[in-house]
Amino acid sequence: MTRLTERLKGGRISAHDVDRLIRTSAFPLVEPAGVTFVWRGEADAVRLRHWIFGLPAAQPLERVPDTDLWHLFRELPPGSRVEYKFEVVRGGEERWVNDPLNPTVAHDPFGANSVCSAFGYRRPGWTLPDAEARPGSLDELRLQSVVFGDERSLKLYLPARFRRSRRYPLLIVHDGSDFLRYADLQTVLDNLIHRLEIAPLIAVLSDPIDRLGEYRGGATHGTFLAEELLPRLQQELPLLEAPAARGLMGASLGAVASLATAWRYPGVFGNLLLQSGSFAFSDIGPHRRDPVFDPVAAFMNAYRANPGHPAERLYVSCGIYESLIYENRSMVPLFQDQGLQVRYEEARDGHHWENWRDRLQSALSWLFPGPLWMVYE
Repeated sequence: MTRLTERLKGGRISAHDVDRLIRTSAFPLVEPAGVTFVWRGEADAVRLRHWIFGLPAAQPLERVPDTDLWHLFRELPPGSRVEYKFEVVRGGEERWVNDPLNPTVAHDPFGANSVCSAFGYRRPGWTLPDAEARPGSLDELRLQSVVFGDERSLKLYLPARFRRSRRYPLLIVHDGSDFLRYADLQTVLDNLIHRLEIAPLIAVLSDPIDRLGEYRGGATHGTFLAEELLPRLQQELPLLEAPAARGLMGASLGAVASLATAWRYPGVFGNLLLQSGSFAFSDIGPHRRDPVFDPVAAFMNAYRANPGHPAERLYVSCGIYESLIYENRSMVPLFQDQGLQVRYEEARDGHHWENWRDRLQSALSWLFPGPLWMVYE
């Protein structure tokens, strides 16, 4: 521990020192051995709320005597990235708040969380805007779906220097708008194409209307993608025709939807990018998750009994701090036993959009490699 951490732990810091500490420090306090979380303010109790599976979800901070400073030291392996909030108890009321001393937050569809970057973690540079990278364009594509009985609005990413005289690989992205908003997908695609790390590709960003109804492994969603969306795209866009040039991508339930579609339509999509898949299954008896996962488990059990050959290449990733790590680790040998080419990666992160963002370079450059060795305008 640092001398400051030792002083906090031993209560050896005066009220006079608190203002200077707050003014001169960056929070949380990060060191190679771990992290000290700090809260300042009057409270009856303060608890750390985090999303690290396997640890108590609420961990109490300790108050430094005669001050309004609270602290908690936790070991955290180098390279970790953790999202958290503080649960503050005052006057019998509890509220969850982001860390007011930490300006770094991550957003998701439910709001925002404070971010703790442990020793050694840095946000990858290729996820940040690059003035030298020519931006691709985003257009809207509307499709009247017979199978769903409604109109679907999709976003269409076209790479910089797009020409109709060329043909391009295709990537269909589940929860596409969320990948744009929370995982900086357009910036990542622009940068990786500019750096020649991935081939210029066309990405179709699809969003569900009823996510639980569409993404839990049922057949209707796959019919929409393979029999309605794909023929429309082939008709209107200059796409490469080989299955090896087509991919499906998704995180969480989006990974389930990707796998289910490829399984029901073998030979159509050659590449799968599966992140933190909600692969609920059971070897005997009921699965161990919420009943909302019953349809997922039904699909996964059917898949595991007859896996077939849904794609040629699979990229699979999961956070070590997720409850889904067991299921994702368990699926990799099954994929490999069917002769699929699999690249599997784990990260010291949780079930978060920025975890999925940070894996995109290794995933996309493996599934859709670019011509790093030369370029012609």
